[in-house]
Amino acid sequence: MSAAPAQLDRTLAALADPNRRQVVDLLAQRPRQAGELARELGLAPPAMSRHLRTLRESGLVEESHPEFDARVRIYALRPQPMVHLLRWLEESERLWTEQLAAFKAHVERDA
Repeated sequence: MSAAPAQLDRTLAALADPNRRQVVDLLAQRPRQAGELARELGLAPPAMSRHLRTLRESGLVEESHPEFDARVRIYALRPQPMVHLLRWLEESERLWTEQLAAFKAHVERDA
């Protein structure tokens, strides 16, 4: 498959948690501060921090600091890991479609 296996593993591991998937859904709408994400999800700040660290380490999320205040952290999605995931899913779907078509032809031939 085309996606680097290690990157794909990190992406899937990060997305395995429902809270992190919700963070990704929120960040798909627009970049947000950690506190805003925590409030939206009803999570304590330390828990949100752990989820954001995992998402950053996976490459799904990037952190930036506005010029006016370096203490403020803005989180945004990085598209590349999702592109790799989408390619992997498309290739998996193609392989399954081919396998199922061959199986169907086999069953119909023997029927």
